Amino acid sequence: MIRPPARPAPSGAVYFSLLGPLTAVRDGRPLPLGPRKQRIVLATLLSRPNTPVSVDVLTDAVWPDDPPRTARKNLQVYVSAARTLLGSTGDDDRERVVHGCGGYRLTIGEGELDTLRFRSLARAGRAAGERGDLRAAARLLREALDLWEGPPLNDLRDSTGVAEEAERLEARCLTVYEDWAEIETELGRGAAAVDGLRDLVERHPLRERLRVAWMNSLHQSGRQAEALAVYDDYRQLLARELGLEPSPAMAALYKAMLGRGRTHRPATAGRESARGTTLPAAPRHFTGRREELRELLGLLGATDERVVVVSGPAGSGKSALALRAAHLLGDSFPDGRFHVGVRREDGSTRTPAEVLGELARLCGVRVPGSVPGVTGGTGGVPGVTTGGGSGGVAGGVPAVGVAVAVSQGAEEAWQEWLSLHRALIVLDDVPDEASVRGLLPRSSGPSSVVLTARGQLPGLAPVHRIALAALADTEALELLGKLIGAGRLRTDPAAALRIVRACGALPLAVWVSGMRLAVLRHLPLAEFADRLDDPAAALDELVAGDVSVRRRMASGWQDLAADDRQALGRLAGPAQEGGITLDGAMEALGCGERAAIRTVESLIDAGAVTSPTGEVTAHAALYEVPRLLCLYARERVGAAAE
Repeated sequence: MIRPPARPAPSGAVYFSLLGPLTAVRDGRPLPLGPRKQRIVLATLLSRPNTPVSVDVLTDAVWPDDPPRTARKNLQVYVSAARTLLGSTGDDDRERVVHGCGGYRLTIGEGELDTLRFRSLARAGRAAGERGDLRAAARLLREALDLWEGPPLNDLRDSTGVAEEAERLEARCLTVYEDWAEIETELGRGAAAVDGLRDLVERHPLRERLRVAWMNSLHQSGRQAEALAVYDDYRQLLARELGLEPSPAMAALYKAMLGRGRTHRPATAGRESARGTTLPAAPRHFTGRREELRELLGLLGATDERVVVVSGPAGSGKSALALRAAHLLGDSFPDGRFHVGVRREDGSTRTPAEVLGELARLCGVRVPGSVPGVTGGTGGVPGVTTGGGSGGVAGGVPAVGVAVAVSQGAEEAWQEWLSLHRALIVLDDVPDEASVRGLLPRSSGPSSVVLTARGQLPGLAPVHRIALAALADTEALELLGKLIGAGRLRTDPAAALRIVRACGALPLAVWVSGMRLAVLRHLPLAEFADRLDDPAAALDELVAGDVSVRRRMASGWQDLAADDRQALGRLAGPAQEGGITLDGAMEALGCGERAAIRTVESLIDAGAVTSPTGEVTAHAALYEVPRLLCLYARERVGAAAE
């Protein structure tokens, strides 16, 4: 059954639901959505509302393996059916689905699509929580969760494209459920979340934050033995499936429950519970990077260097290096070590105000009194001065001026906190300079910031940069041996070397290979090496559970500008075999020397191409594209050509 939208659509409008099976109703009556391929097209458009969806994306969703020659014509038929179903946008009688240079764009409002309403309610709930109004936060988050009918788009997940969108939607729903459960526990109402958390843990047994919330809600309800059993079950599952231990935060919560009575304070999954520290658990199998780690520790612990950028291709271990250093530097930063991701779970970029809001909460930054309901430009940062006023005007300044004043007030409070505290801030997975520029220390105060990014972030200065290349063969083999066992590694060292080289010696790919081989104990190393050596199969093999190297490559690809993607696709062929010279780049790109240099250097800035570490002329340089990124780029070029 589809729940009506919280903000009802006008009479006669269609209301769509993706948070469950794909369904639609008009005036309370279900609508037929046509054959399966037509529903896949509709689901793909609805999953990216008000955003152009390329023909390639739609084609991949409907025909992932072998699209027919008539694919584009068939898509036009399916889109035409969607136009008929959707009708016009309203008063101006414009079509809801239009085609432009970016693809097909579906225009739809919050009251017509459950995912848009879900997002709006979730944002409002989090903003209420940031203001300290926990009851309103719980109510709004619960209202959002009431729209969730089960696994999103569960009737169309045999389409790879739809399945990927469905997984993103489900991840958002899970995060909101965890937010709601933690707030209910903080309000002393943890029992309300017990049953729902149990069901979700059964479906997502390795999601630690769900387990922590379940433990807290059970413990608060007086069911201590059950709460402790949740931890024991999870510890055994991790050891059996992944060879890992629960995070220090969860272990600390378990010990606290053993030694105390009821606890009303929820823990945060995967984060240390120590005062003034919010670091994810230290990487268990951290290997190699000895020189880079020594350099980073030296910069942060013994010099006045206050901003360090750790850059490298997708999967090169940037976050692992930053976290390893942060865990080793506890004594150097008495006011805390804090970790904040600059992207959301779906890979989209958080606004600087959202990141600043989280930093303010984690670090306890105090800023002047706030005006409830004014969130423009702040992302709901608590306690921000706006200068008063009403009706969208502050002291005679238009509403847009309020947003600027709010942002400046929050940034000034943050800068003051940085100047008075010796803390380490890790800003993880930074997409560009604008995302973090206002968060960095303006003066040589006692705090330090580590940024991890695929690109070089050349617009930030002055900063110190540590660029990560592929692991050395010995380091990559050491990592593989930790995962599959040194004895198995010694059974066929030549095949093991082929495996790590086929992975481009990227830590993520080696880790995924090791996890696969740890499960597939019967598989000879030589056979797995043969699979990875096959360019058409390598990315298909590099999947372990919910960790996919192709997905990580896709995220890096999407970060590139359109011109850079096109250039990388042209360079992917010649670059795969041992690198490419400037002359080779000129030939592949079909341009002159200066244009080729600018293009290659743009890709270096973006982290898609590596360059020599020492000074060398452009003609003597040998540029390299990581093997797996080459393979992904060739996939994209091939898909576009079909």
